[in-house]
Amino acid sequence: MKLTRRQVIAGAAAGAVGATGIYELVDRFSGTSPAREPVAAPLAEQHLLQGVRVVDSEGVPVLVPPLHHRIVTARVATDPSDAADAQTELSELLRGLDDDYAPSPAGLGVTVAWGLPYFHRFTPGALERYLPHDRRADKPVLFDAQRFPSDPFDTRLEDNEVVFLVRSDTQSNIDDAESRLRASKLFHLTSIRRGFAGGGFEGGQSLPKQLAVAAQIPGADLIPETSELFLGFTSTQRAGMGPGAIANFETLGYVDFRGSDYFRNGTHMHLSHIHEDLEAWYLNFDFDERVATAFKPNLRVKQDAQTVRQGPKDVSTEADVHRDYRRSGQIGHSASIQTTSRLQQNVIAHDGTVYPQGTAIPVRADFNTLDNPFAWSEKLDEIGALPAAGVHFVVFNPTGDDFHRNRMAMDGRMPRRTIELEPRGRAQGFNEVLSTTHRQNFIVPPRRHRSFPLAEL
Repeated sequence: MKLTRRQVIAGAAAGAVGATGIYELVDRFSGTSPAREPVAAPLAEQHLLQGVRVVDSEGVPVLVPPLHHRIVTARVATDPSDAADAQTELSELLRGLDDDYAPSPAGLGVTVAWGLPYFHRFTPGALERYLPHDRRADKPVLFDAQRFPSDPFDTRLEDNEVVFLVRSDTQSNIDDAESRLRASKLFHLTSIRRGFAGGGFEGGQSLPKQLAVAAQIPGADLIPETSELFLGFTSTQRAGMGPGAIANFETLGYVDFRGSDYFRNGTHMHLSHIHEDLEAWYLNFDFDERVATAFKPNLRVKQDAQTVRQGPKDVSTEADVHRDYRRSGQIGHSASIQTTSRLQQNVIAHDGTVYPQGTAIPVRADFNTLDNPFAWSEKLDEIGALPAAGVHFVVFNPTGDDFHRNRMAMDGRMPRRTIELEPRGRAQGFNEVLSTTHRQNFIVPPRRHRSFPLAEL
């Protein structure tokens, strides 16, 4: 099913507020929701989803992500002097969602994260006292985002005060959550960002394939039929995602709480939007080069495979990345990031959990989108006339510096070795077809402090 140009333009202009346009097709395409495991009470961590199913994909255990995602960014509408009342009101709103929906893809996952502008305006004194400190980097766990060497010169560094990440297999659950946020009048919305992932694990065409074809995105016909994401490869291999509470502030010992447990069970969140050039990806890179670019050079996998092993035995070291670069003249995306995103030795966490060498640290929650770059924004130049392929990148790390290290490694700047690369050259692979438009860092408090953190102090 294809849309006419007039339908596409009209849908994009209507944006997310009226739930019109291309996203009307999501529920029609998604079909039966994936089977999910029953869940217990909400976790102390609000960034972790329960009931995420594991399936076998080409012999690799894979996590099945929620079908639908939405991000709502905002400024706080109330005055700082009324923060305590606002804290109570938002707590009741979130508790109502918890009562109505299980904290899983089958119900509704809600994550509330807060940016530095909120703390500077509402709780500057308390922030100075209670914000955890990164021992490795000798800096706070939360700091302003920055542009990276391969970012375009005009990548926007955002200043939202709060962000809501809402995930579910059922879009109407997400619509309900957004409606309740709007009705509260606690916030001035600054953007709405919509997207989708998966669907192909249940058989038939995946959502990214169907939506890209319907929107007539250049290169959409080249996306594999069951691809979890636009670029054709599975990205939620269980071994490639941080397990359990590994990304919590307290887990790996990176963080000094400075005598307070206020943010224990919390984490750091990075949010960005990235345009993807699907036509260039599929026409300029043959399958072997796509594998080399997404994973590492000279990696041999079955022709047209979508799911590639990413277990501890597949992890690359800095020496491996340099050796591959000398032989091939390029670095692989996963291989370069693994030099900072995987444990370099066995770690015994504070609660006695043993995380073996090679275990992934980041917990990703990224998803594809047709926003250009956003479905709706208070800034008119952030709503494109036509849909565009992209990804809303969401990742949870133990500290802001931990994310920073991973992103620098993607550009060849590893902890002990640096590979000098053209900022957007072919040697970096992904960076030739990816273009970041927006970035911001946030802190994700534990569930008990998710509403206007530190306001009571």
